Amino acid sequence: MPSLSSSRTPGSSSVGDRGALGEIVATRRVDLLLLLVALVWGSSYLAAKTLTDTVGVAVILSLRFLITTVALVVIWLMWNRRRATRRETLVGVVLGLTQAAVLILETHGIAGTSATNAGLIISLVIVFTPVTESITFRVPLPRMVFIAGIVAVVGVCLLVSGDGFVAPTVGDMLVLAAALVRAVHVTAVSALTRGREYSALTLTLIQSAVCAVIYTLADYQGVLHAVQHFDTGEWVGVLYLGLACSVFAFLVQTWAIQQTSASRASLLMGTEPVWAVLIGLSIGQEALHLLGIIGAGLIITGTYLGLRAETRHRTPPPTPVTTTPTPSR
Repeated sequence: MPSLSSSRTPGSSSVGDRGALGEIVATRRVDLLLLLVALVWGSSYLAAKTLTDTVGVAVILSLRFLITTVALVVIWLMWNRRRATRRETLVGVVLGLTQAAVLILETHGIAGTSATNAGLIISLVIVFTPVTESITFRVPLPRMVFIAGIVAVVGVCLLVSGDGFVAPTVGDMLVLAAALVRAVHVTAVSALTRGREYSALTLTLIQSAVCAVIYTLADYQGVLHAVQHFDTGEWVGVLYLGLACSVFAFLVQTWAIQQTSASRASLLMGTEPVWAVLIGLSIGQEALHLLGIIGAGLIITGTYLGLRAETRHRTPPPTPVTTTPTPSR
């Protein structure tokens, strides 16, 4: 007769499995949310690419940032309500201008290349940023960062070559320019906000409002026409870019970085180009030839190596613990 300790009630195994799964999710919640941010950002290239086939770039960006700004205003009213100082407002405007330049280059580039290429090329910002920071703050960089940059650039050359060595498209070059300008933007964020208690939410709101104004003035007639004639699919795409890729990703990123290390967060969000490739190839039904596959692998490898080298360079070595010997008795 089986002992009572070995008996199981029906469904106890499934309950245990669900409990174990729930424990894993709870333990890795921050990691999973950061991976979700990377996935959302990786999918933004295909969403933008789809919209650029039917409407102008300025219109897409205008509607995206109008939605983002309205959502951030609501969040600001609920959570913050702290008025920005004059200097904080000025910094937000400057960063809004650089952010607007990044996105106009990036979105025009996406219109002239594939979502897969755009997602991979823009990831070079992780390699470019340490270089711009090194120049700005006069801080030497480890040799591996430059090696990683060379590997990634070779990868870009192979990626844009298609099934043979050809000149890159205008779209490819615009996305590459966007990566360079984004590196400058990220460095400017660090230089202008370092050591100051600025509200990340307030700065992001000001940047979004600046972008919304610039893009709307660039083609206000196109914006009005789009509002009147957009179909359901186009509104879903714009709302996805504004709410998921901007508001949701910003809030989750800000919260998650406070719960984990910056190095871990950077590595997890650095998977963005991987998601861009997977989504472009599967949902977007795009194709990569052999040279493109090799180039994609080199870009991802170079990006990862550069990120790891830069992270190790920034992380101070652990202080050795010295123990005082106890006197013998």
